[in-house]
Order: sequence, then structure tokens, then C-alpha cells
Amino acid sequence: MSAPRLFRRASTLSALLAAVAAPMAAQPAPPTLVVQITIDQLRPDYLDKWAHQFTGGLARLMKQGAFFTQAFHDHAATETAPGHATLWSGRTPAHTGVVLNEIGVADPQSPLLFGRGGGASPYRFRGSALFDWIRSRDQFSRALSVSRKDRGAILPLGRAKQQVLWYSLDGRFTTSRYYGDTLPTWVQRFNARDFTAKYLGTSWNLLLPVSEYPEPDSVGYEHEGKDVVFPHRLDADRRNGTYTFSDFPWMDDVTVDLALEGVTALDLGKGPSTDVLAVSLSTTDAVGHAFGPDSRELHDQVLRVDRALGRLIDSLYALRDSTRIVFALGSDHGVAPYPERFFSGTDPDRGRVDTRPVINAARSALAAHGVEGDALLLQSGILSLDRRRLAARGVNADSVVTALRAALLAIPGVMRVDRVSQLAANAARGDTYARRWLNAVPRDMQAVLTVTNKPNYYSFTTRYATHGTPHDYDAHIPVLFLGAGIKPGRYPQYVRSVDVAPTLAAIVGVEPIEPIDGRILRAVLMPDVLPPRR
Repeated sequence: MSAPRLFRRASTLSALLAAVAAPMAAQPAPPTLVVQITIDQLRPDYLDKWAHQFTGGLARLMKQGAFFTQAFHDHAATETAPGHATLWSGRTPAHTGVVLNEIGVADPQSPLLFGRGGGASPYRFRGSALFDWIRSRDQFSRALSVSRKDRGAILPLGRAKQQVLWYSLDGRFTTSRYYGDTLPTWVQRFNARDFTAKYLGTSWNLLLPVSEYPEPDSVGYEHEGKDVVFPHRLDADRRNGTYTFSDFPWMDDVTVDLALEGVTALDLGKGPSTDVLAVSLSTTDAVGHAFGPDSRELHDQVLRVDRALGRLIDSLYALRDSTRIVFALGSDHGVAPYPERFFSGTDPDRGRVDTRPVINAARSALAAHGVEGDALLLQSGILSLDRRRLAARGVNADSVVTALRAALLAIPGVMRVDRVSQLAANAARGDTYARRWLNAVPRDMQAVLTVTNKPNYYSFTTRYATHGTPHDYDAHIPVLFLGAGIKPGRYPQYVRSVDVAPTLAAIVGVEPIEPIDGRILRAVLMPDVLPPRR
């Protein structure tokens, strides 16, 4: 072999060896702690309206993080259970099976270890959630989920049997036998401090000077006309006080205390595994229901949740490497103002839709043919019909559906009544309401009709501020991310709540273990954490 050719081969071999030996480009270390924050009933307009008064976690998330201002739940029946399940699984209620609060986490076969309330578990939840995707890669990953509400604690982790805790309405945090037969020792110690005792008999006063609150403080229809003016006093009686404690802002502070105690006790986020901390703060929902979104009470509560979040974030940064923590914040739903704001007069039923006469008449007609009343159910706008029971009695179900639809459409305040069988076709033509109802109803549910009231109308029996419709004021939520790999800024593009979980998964470096409805929000990710397109 000639010398020049041998030299060329040697040079090529040397280059190859050098390339192999060269260090690879540094890849960002994955987070060791993913913090899933859900603020129950937080509307995005609150963030801009009161941003100048924020000094804590909301301020940090808005200034240093990524804020999607046009994020929506793309399902109807905008309630707590489906909202929590959707945010952290990347799938709509039609696929999680968690459709309504009423059929959310209640489970008599999983009784509480102690406390007030019924049993609870995620047995209705179908498929996987973000934590399952993380743990499928690393069996040592762990999770803690805490909330005032059972559904707020349970559903962010799907069916995972991790440490899941909620307030038991007797001054303690509890769990159900789905998660274990005994309460973890660290939670027993936390409960033993009797954390509600110092609040009993004390008053909720305004956080800022009264001049900082433009909202009126004496609105007769708020809080069922009782205790509508600041200050609001927590009952000094232990039984009554611990029961209503969850309606006061201090509930969020205690929930944050429990979360931080758990992070330390469980060594969450110490690495090298990626752990998950899910925190659902629910007092905004309690205050919003009682006083409405336009109240002084709600304004003060959001300022307080900002401070509580600030303490959570600052404490986690003090406990762990801040560059290895990623936060995501969303809400389970919005809320509608009281109808009294939109409908003048003194009629206490103004702005309310009464479907009871139609449903009762239909049940009576079915009973005359030997069909029990529970064969027909109307829950949060979803009308279900047991066709098999009707057929067994010779009743034509299609005729019943047609008659019900006509009767419901004739009720004042009803905007539309859709046949479930036609939702997919209407959604394909760009009908937003049809799409949201389609995403709310599992295929195996016995739903035949969906009922949508006109904007700002309530159900006849509802006397508190509420939510649960496919209208934007109930579906519009804030979505924010903070942490390494996130490009800060305001993002005005339309996104959906199902996009939160896959975006977090991309940051962590894992993939969903099943088909999901969401997509990665690539615009918010730094180039070094962007996964390849598929």
C-alpha cells in the first residue's frame, strides 16, 4: 500500500477515534421535582386585574414564567373532578371516564381511615396520568398529592397508589383505604399539632387597606344573604369551626404547610429520580361559590392565594436545587357571576332555568309503562336514558328522546339541546359547543341529550355562584409554567388544558404510555429540551 494512502487511512481512523472520545453536547438535567398546582375556580382575568397587588407566587409565575392567556378546557360539564383529571392526564373526560363531580371519586368500598365524609378512590378513572408516565421510566419515582378536597387530591395522580391526602372536615387530613390501612407517621405528627385550633373564633379581615378593593362589600344576594360584610368570623365551637374551616383562606395556608412537610419527610426531589408534588388549593372555589367572582371576598382570597403560592415556591427553592424544579399551574374550571347581576327585578328565580317539570312529567309517563324513574337522569346538562329498560317494557326510546328534546327546548333560558348521536358530526363542522360536549361524554355512557342553557343562566335550584357549563366563562382558565427549559413570556395563542401534561412530559423527557388528546406546547420550550417531532 502506498504511503499517501496509508496516511489517509490513519488520518480517518484518528478522526473517528477522536469523535468517539469527544464528550457529547451537554444535555439539560431532567427535573427532580415536578410541581403540579391546581387553583380551584381560578379565572385568568383575575391575574391581570389584580397583578399590581401580587407579591408572591402568582407574581413570580407571571413575571418569570410562561403565561398562556387563552387556555381553555375543551369539555363541557366544567366541574372539579373532570377538570383535575384532564389537566394532569392530557385526556378529555370522554377518555378519563371522570365526567361529573357526582360520579367522580366517591367509592363506598374505599372508606376513609377517619373523619367526616364518604369513601373515595380513583376507581372510575381510566388510563394513565403524568405520574404514571414518569414512573414507567423510573420505578423509584414517588408522588405526594394534597388538597382540601378528595377529588382535588386523588385525580391529579390518576390511579397511582402514592401518598394522597385531603381535609376530613374535623380538623385533620385523612386518606382512604385505597391508599393504605394507616396514615403515614409524618401526617399523624402533622395532625397532632391541631392546626385549626389557633384559628377557631378568629376573623378573616382584609389583607390590604379597604381603599384597595373597589368591589362593594354589602351585596344582598351573596352568601345566601348571610354574613356578607367583612370581617367574617370562624365559629369558636370546635365541631362547627373545623367543619367550616375549609371555607376560609387559612385552608390554603395549611395545605401548603402539609405539602412542604411531606416534601421533607419523603425526601421528594432530592434526586436522581423525578418526583411529583401535586397541590390543589381549593379555597378560591369555596369563596367564589359563596360570594361570587365580583365580590370583595374573592378579590381578597386571590391575593391570599398569591401569598400562599409564594411561600410554597420560595420554600421549595430553599429545600431543593431550584434549577431542577419545574412548576405548572392550571385551574379546574372558571365560574359565572350571579344571575342577579344580569337580570333585573326582584324575582328570586330570575335568570334560572327549571327543567324539573319536564323531567318529572317524563318519569311519570315512563312509570305508567312500568319503567322506574331512575331510568331517566339529568345531571349537569347530560340526560341519560336506559334504553334496555325501556325496550323491556315496550317503550320506544327514540320517541322518548324526541319528545324530551322538544320539551326541553321550549323551556325559557335553554339555548340548545343536542342529540349525543349528532355531536361528532356537528363538532367536525366547527361547532364549539358540540365539540365540548363530545369531549365530555364517554361512548359507553347512556347519554342521549345534552342541555346548554343560555349564557349567565343558572339551574333553578342553584342559589350560589357556580360553574359547569360549556360557555367560555366556565372553560377559560390560566395555564402557567416556570422552571428550567421554559421560555418566559405571555403566549396569546389558543391552547387546551389537555396540553399541560404532555408539555411537562417533554420537559421531564418521558412520553405518554397511551394515546392522549393533548399536544406539546413547543413554543414555550427551550431548544435543548424540545423533543423531535414525530
